[in-house]
Amino acid sequence: MKDMDMQHMAHHDSNDMGDMDMGNGEMMHMGNLKLKFWVALVLTIPIIIMSPMMGVNLPFQIVFRPWSDYIVAILGTILFLYGGQPFFSGAKAEVKNHKPAMMTLITMGISVAYVYSIYAVVANGLLNAKPMVTDFFWELATLIVIMLLGHWIEMNTVMNAGSAVDKLAKLLPSTAHKLVDGQVHDVAIADLANGDQVQVRAGEQIPADGTVLNGATSVNEAMVTGEAKLVEKRAKDQVVGGSVNGDGTFEMKVTGTGESGYLAQVMKLVSDAQAAKSSQENMADKVAGLLFYAALTVAIVAFIVWLLVGNLALALSIAVTVLVIACPHALGLAIPLVVARSTAIAASHGLLIRNRDAMEQVKKLNYALMDKTGTLTAGNFKVADYQSSAYRLTADAVLAMMAGLENGSSHPLAVGILAAAKEHQLTPKVSQDVHQITGVGLSGTIDGQTYQIVSAAYLDKQNLAYDQQTFNRLASAGNSVSFLIQEQTVLGFVAQGDQIKPEAKNLIDSLKAQNITPVMLTGDNPQSAQVVAKQLGITEVHAGLLPEDKAKLVQQYQADGSHVMMIGDGVNDAPSLARADIGVAIGSGTDVAIDSADIVLVKSNPNDVVDFLALARRTTRKMAQNLWWGAGYNVITIPLAAGILAPLGFILNPMFGAVVMSLSTVIVAINAMTLRLKD
Repeated sequence: MKDMDMQHMAHHDSNDMGDMDMGNGEMMHMGNLKLKFWVALVLTIPIIIMSPMMGVNLPFQIVFRPWSDYIVAILGTILFLYGGQPFFSGAKAEVKNHKPAMMTLITMGISVAYVYSIYAVVANGLLNAKPMVTDFFWELATLIVIMLLGHWIEMNTVMNAGSAVDKLAKLLPSTAHKLVDGQVHDVAIADLANGDQVQVRAGEQIPADGTVLNGATSVNEAMVTGEAKLVEKRAKDQVVGGSVNGDGTFEMKVTGTGESGYLAQVMKLVSDAQAAKSSQENMADKVAGLLFYAALTVAIVAFIVWLLVGNLALALSIAVTVLVIACPHALGLAIPLVVARSTAIAASHGLLIRNRDAMEQVKKLNYALMDKTGTLTAGNFKVADYQSSAYRLTADAVLAMMAGLENGSSHPLAVGILAAAKEHQLTPKVSQDVHQITGVGLSGTIDGQTYQIVSAAYLDKQNLAYDQQTFNRLASAGNSVSFLIQEQTVLGFVAQGDQIKPEAKNLIDSLKAQNITPVMLTGDNPQSAQVVAKQLGITEVHAGLLPEDKAKLVQQYQADGSHVMMIGDGVNDAPSLARADIGVAIGSGTDVAIDSADIVLVKSNPNDVVDFLALARRTTRKMAQNLWWGAGYNVITIPLAAGILAPLGFILNPMFGAVVMSLSTVIVAINAMTLRLKD
């Protein structure tokens, strides 16, 4: 077993509340930030009591003169160095990466305020010079405290928004009933290894992925897959760690633990999605960088202008206010909070978002290309007919040979052939060296002879003769027809029918309602594809395709600038899933981690595509709202801070600027947390 305890994979102890990115990779422990806030608040109280509040001398400041200025300077220095440390670290990282943004702005603002305040104290006390103003320690202290408080609030919000991973980790129990020589031993799940036998009792959570050895039960997989109904489990059935056992007791063989388990894969998908950068988030970073240079320019110009028309104290105060008000705190938080919240909602509804950029592509979608079998149809094939095309073989012999080649395969067509052989009491022929031929079928040997199972498209491509009249009749009825060949000779065929998923019609109707054109891509025969397409209302159909053909069609649809979503099972559709603007893989169980897809639908329910589109549109709308708020308040307040309304007697002071900035941060956080899948 890999060295991983699933219970602690994402869970944080109550005394270890987490870390926060303080700027381009600089991490700040939340417990330390909380301590810094309280220490800064304690230091701020005497500073406020003994220093002028926006130029007005308070009673305590007068009583403690002349020592009050020096006491405030000492406390202010401690506060500046201790409370400002997170911002200094963040600014250093930003400058090092040549990306000055929020932390650099805060550092510049508090540094200017501190340096001037020290100068004012020295000039007033030691040099006996008439100070331009008393000092900025009151503004400096309140700014640092508000900034630290804002970060603390943000960290709590971010951690709450990203708690889906924690919840997934908690789905597993802490112990398992391991069977050793027929005896039950309770062990920690971290000590389980693949191959171990475990007993699962009634009402317990299943401790790991596995295969049922004996016993029968019903399993509630809702907490894992989102599927609310109970799933019957018997010998050889797969079970998923974290799901809840019903009334029965069964024994299982562990097949997935640690990083190989289903929940570990889910948590990795969620974590990767939350850690990745989306294109809109990069745009937010660019906006923050532009604000830095804009604020610096405005501050310098305002400083020069007010120095000429006023004095140094006034000019410096206005420059500091500009720098404080321009801090893009809310802007930097605008996108990550929304995406974290969206990812958490998606995970809880069986939507695993592997690539966050995909959500931003939804508003541009023109086409939804989709596979037929397993996506629009249930993949539960039943043999409708089977015949021999060779005089030396009976129809039963053809079915037995095909069952022998398909024996052990879990492909829907293989399952149907094996079921038909069992129904007709035929023993599958013993086969060897069976292997898949991508886009063709499979090949294997029986009694030393090589045989292949292929599609009609392969026969046409190889110019091999077969009964096309019979094929057309069966295919037109909606059957998938597989042919058995040997040395380029068709020996017989099996025709199987599939059932359309009940949810598929709603998917097609919803796509059309959103002006997204549904297109069927399938490796099946054209006649069978048209039967399904007609029932669902799909007018564009491409059948008889190889995997590379599907990928080429995706490119063709994209060639004119259209944006394409591909929906498939993630196996033969992998090239097209990777090529599409949005790749949606339909899969369940431990096969959910499909590398080629952007989105994975755990429940294999076509309706989940509709939920994904709705969530994506709501997510991008929230992103836009937060970006407008995060950047918009800067556009309004920076000119006010520079003194544009000074002729009317209004100049924005630093403390008020810090309050406005922090309020905008809270608004952005609240707006992100109001995101829902549905109204």
